[in-house]
Amino acid sequence: MTSSRMRRVDEAIREVAADTISKQVKDPRVGFVTVTDVQTTPDLSSARIHVSVFDSPSGPEDCLEALNAAHGVIQSALARQLRMKRTPTVQFVIDTTPATAARLEEILESVDLCSEADS
Repeated sequence: MTSSRMRRVDEAIREVAADTISKQVKDPRVGFVTVTDVQTTPDLSSARIHVSVFDSPSGPEDCLEALNAAHGVIQSALARQLRMKRTPTVQFVIDTTPATAARLEEILESVDLCSEADS
């Protein structure tokens, strides 16, 4: 598969997963979840779905556990809506991008403050 095709497959999986989580997953441990990225293996056997968890009543770890428990609902929605030859096995992981961005912002601000003090 070409990389542009993989990007289209990842985006299609992201859209279906986000829609399915918001409309069909009724677990109370799942709060406000945003699907930020999908990484599918080249053979389409598995897909890692990266999520940002906001306002989860029981915390991000429980929300992640609930999403992984509901993987069957999401996989069946993927199979039904995407009509792919092989539906990937989904696995949810917490997206650490916001935390990393916040940490980089702190570092850049501290560097900027140090350079101003030297002036």
